[in-house]
Amino acid sequence: MTFTIESEREDDGRWLAEVLEFPGVLAYGQTSDEAIAKAQALALRVLANRLEHADSVAEFVTKTEESKLTMLFG
Repeated sequence: MTFTIESEREDDGRWLAEVLEFPGVLAYGQTSDEAIAKAQALALRVLANRLEHADSVAEFVTKTEESKLTMLFG
């Protein structure tokens, strides 16, 4: 499974990274790498929670595969 992460520098100098497939999953960091790492960890927690509670994981996986996302974690 792949995810798309976008990062950008805020006006105050912090970096913000967002996992596009999970609305609301975003994290701040002092560097781009730190923000991305935090966003990855949060996305994995969200995915684990969905799997644990059987929340529409099949629908999520289908949407992810159809969109042919290219950025891999790690």
